[in-house]
Amino acid sequence: MSRKRPAKIFLLLIAMLATLFTAPLATTPAVAAPATFVHPGVLVSQAQLDFVRTKVNANAQPWKAAYDQMIGSAYASLSRTPKPRSVVECGPYSDPNLGCTDERQDAIAAYTDALAWYVTRNTSYATEAIRLMDAWSATITNHTNSNAPLQTGWAGSVWPRAAEIIRYTYTGGWPNMNRFATMLRNVYLPVVIKGSNSNGNWELAMMEAAVGISVFLDDKSNYDKAMAKYLLRVPAYVYLTSDGSLPKTVPGSGLNTSAQIIGYWQGQSTFVNGLTQETCRDFTHTGYGIASISDVAETSRIQGTDLYTGDTGTRLRYALGFQSLYELGTGPPSWLCKGSVNRGLGPVTEVGFNALSFRLGNAMANTQTLTENNRPAGTNSLFVAWETLTHAQNPN
Repeated sequence: MSRKRPAKIFLLLIAMLATLFTAPLATTPAVAAPATFVHPGVLVSQAQLDFVRTKVNANAQPWKAAYDQMIGSAYASLSRTPKPRSVVECGPYSDPNLGCTDERQDAIAAYTDALAWYVTRNTSYATEAIRLMDAWSATITNHTNSNAPLQTGWAGSVWPRAAEIIRYTYTGGWPNMNRFATMLRNVYLPVVIKGSNSNGNWELAMMEAAVGISVFLDDKSNYDKAMAKYLLRVPAYVYLTSDGSLPKTVPGSGLNTSAQIIGYWQGQSTFVNGLTQETCRDFTHTGYGIASISDVAETSRIQGTDLYTGDTGTRLRYALGFQSLYELGTGPPSWLCKGSVNRGLGPVTEVGFNALSFRLGNAMANTQTLTENNRPAGTNSLFVAWETLTHAQNPN
């Protein structure tokens, strides 16, 4: 008996080691929907809105200047004529552009009016936001052509921001709210939840839309699906040296060789912390990706899971810092994008900078300089809007 026992223990250890070495590699942890969704809870929370309202009404800066910029824009007009279409057709490079610009700008206008309502308590802004949302929910049935997924993502990111504020803070009634919810569920969600293996900003924008729509619909299942895709796409969009010699990819991407991955990264073969999949394409598209990474992380934090303190936050911090350095005018080295970058990051740094530096205390000198130089950050007229107003030095 005593001679057999060591042998059994040895065999057991061998079996345990075999299991250890053949076990699948650890994956990004899942982010589950909260037991109860927080409302308003898409990009901005009630506490954040209250902070903004207090600052604007006290004429404090930079919020008052940001508010004045917003309220002076065409998006805040109370006489805007909505231009809904049943089928929005968006081709490559906006050709054709049949309702694409109109849809995006009407969505931004609705969000603008919702923010204006909250700050001023002028019901005219709330009813204007409702009028714009009602016009589209009564009309749109589909998006078509090659840019349809991206268009659905962009507009679908903004609509729920506006709707959350109106639904949960305006007491004057919204008779067609259920029709608007049906529009989000039937026209937008089935498209964006599928994701995309085009350039990474596409899937990030689509997941931003899917997450926001899921919050508005109290849809835990699709929230979980969208977050799972997001958590795979972020590491495939922003490189860290801990990833190894090549950037990560997502399942089903079709990127199976070094040459394919390098090609997908715009021919860039030297990888450093904060480089993104589209850095060497141009900073404008890179800014879209950074914006959606930030926006989803912000919504997730509001809903109870702080992604800023983990891998997502680390990648976002490096991405902001890397792009900010060159956006500020530093000349790129010869190994980066063949020594030339196309600047134009856009008004996309406030959300991430506020979370990672102002709230968490990370030193982000280049991002801080760029963010402060660009205040008040306006809108890119696609899906980013008024983030100095909503997120500058916002502690909540």
